[in-house]
Amino acid sequence: MRMDRDIAEVLYTQEEIQRRVAQIGAEITRDYQDKDNVVLVGILRGSYVFMADLSRHLDFPCRIDFMAASSYGKGTSSSGQIEIKKDLTDPINGAHVILVEDILDSGNTLDYLSKILTARNPASIRIATLLDKPERRVKSVTADYYGFVVPDAFVVGYGLDYAEHYRNLPYIGILKPEVYETP
Repeated sequence: MRMDRDIAEVLYTQEEIQRRVAQIGAEITRDYQDKDNVVLVGILRGSYVFMADLSRHLDFPCRIDFMAASSYGKGTSSSGQIEIKKDLTDPINGAHVILVEDILDSGNTLDYLSKILTARNPASIRIATLLDKPERRVKSVTADYYGFVVPDAFVVGYGLDYAEHYRNLPYIGILKPEVYETP
C-alpha cells in the first residue's frame, strides 16, 4: 500500500483495535444496559470509524448523532481555538450522552464541547475515546472509556488523519516526520 511508506511504526494492528473496541463496547453496555434515551455523539471526522465499530458492540438501544468540531485545521497540533462546523441534529435534553472521539489530546475540543452540551441539560455526559495522549493534555479532561494510551507522536489511521489523508488505514501508526514537517 502506498500510504504504508509514510508510516514509521505501526502502534496498533487492525486485530488489536478490534479486540479493544469490543472490550470498550462491553464496558459501555454494562454501564448503560438499563438506561433509556442514550445518544452516541460522534465528533467528526476522526471518530467515524471508531464510532461505527463501537456502536455494533453495544447491546442496548441508542440514537446516533454527530458534531463536527476542529481545533487543528491542516496542522499537526491543536490551535486551541475550537470551531463547530456541524451541530447536533436532535436535542439531547434528558439524554445520556456518550461523546465518541478518535483521540483525547490537548483536551481543548472535548472540554469545549462538554461545556456546550452540558448547557443543553442532558441526564449525563461521558467520553469514549479510542486513543488517549495524556502527555499533551492542556485541559483537565479524562475519558470514561478509552482504547489505548499513545505516546506523544503524530498518529494516523483508523479515522485519524494528517491533512485529511490516512484516515482509511486499517491500523494506527506513527506518521514519519518528513511527511508533515516543512523543510
